[in-house]
Amino acid sequence: MPEPYAARAIEAAMARITMGLPVLTLMGPRQSGKTTLARTHFSHLPYVSLENPDQRRAVELDPRGFLAAHPEGAVIDEVQRVPQLLSYLQEVVDLRPHPGRWVLTGSHNLMLMESVSQSLAGRSGLLTLLPFSLAELQALRPLSSTDQLLWQGGYPRIHTQGVDPLVHHRSYYQTFVERDLRSLLKIHDLSRFDTFVRLCAGRVGQLLNIASLANDAAISPSTAREWLGLLEAAYVLIRVPPWHANIGKRLVKSPKLYFIDVGLACYLLDIEEPGHLHNHPLRGNLFENLVIIEALKNRLNRGLEGRLHFFRSASGDEVDLLFPQGPALTPIEIKSGATMHTGWLNNIDKWRKISGSKHGGLVIYNGDQVMPYHIDHGMGLQGFLGWLDKQGRA
Repeated sequence: MPEPYAARAIEAAMARITMGLPVLTLMGPRQSGKTTLARTHFSHLPYVSLENPDQRRAVELDPRGFLAAHPEGAVIDEVQRVPQLLSYLQEVVDLRPHPGRWVLTGSHNLMLMESVSQSLAGRSGLLTLLPFSLAELQALRPLSSTDQLLWQGGYPRIHTQGVDPLVHHRSYYQTFVERDLRSLLKIHDLSRFDTFVRLCAGRVGQLLNIASLANDAAISPSTAREWLGLLEAAYVLIRVPPWHANIGKRLVKSPKLYFIDVGLACYLLDIEEPGHLHNHPLRGNLFENLVIIEALKNRLNRGLEGRLHFFRSASGDEVDLLFPQGPALTPIEIKSGATMHTGWLNNIDKWRKISGSKHGGLVIYNGDQVMPYHIDHGMGLQGFLGWLDKQGRA
């Protein structure tokens, strides 16, 4: 049975797509709520899971027969398990291009994106569903303390079924390594891969140095690149690229590393309870991860591309996040301290001088007041959620 349903912010974007296109493709990590959302939102359509070995084999043997058995469409879960089905689906869609008939879900970004782009280009709208955002959690109940939010993460079962976060993250990670990993890539030394993933968690919120990461994991740089691509494809982590301008060597060109779910990062860092975060050396990085992914979820839930960047000069001046608002960028500094300091605005000013932007900026800190400073504002998580909500209504 699907997990208990909680409303998701992405539903408005889903409705827009299914009003105009015959296929909706919903991507995202395992257990982010795709199945529950699809089965609830499209309860009038039959549901088929290609995770089921018998069903998968039947579809593989007779894809035309399967599609003919669902003339009005269906929700097809984990469709990347049978990628050749999409070629046959293209024929069906072209014969009857009625909007909103087919809903596909998948949890392997590269496998599904390649298949959809080859077979369903122009016929399918693509959306990405990540675990609960803070705004979605707040709709369920008042937000917990910051350390509790970091430790729990956003996976729905933790919040709708009361699953212990430590138990959930251990099971999620083991399932990923033991099942998904083997279907994506032939990795013979799983213990070394495990070391690699945990080393990535230790670099959360930091500039990515492939050579250093590979050396610490005792693998080649090419293997490190391959494994990073795998982790991104499976929605475990993301690389946020730096902002570039035509100013020569004054900007760094390395991306920064973040985990899609900060709770999973905490698990990989052996943080076993919220109290372990209080004096943890990476608490600030994890708080930054939380804010960055919240911004990403806001964009994706509105059906937009992520397009997040950060700014860092060769001399070390840095703005943690450049959030797109159309062609403009809002500079955002992220600080885990509970007391606002005006000095935190300095790098925003430096970015404005380099970029020529006159756009106001934000400092997101671990406090509870919204504090205006000329065109900039300092605000806590609650204020940031309100600010993000306004972007969706603009």
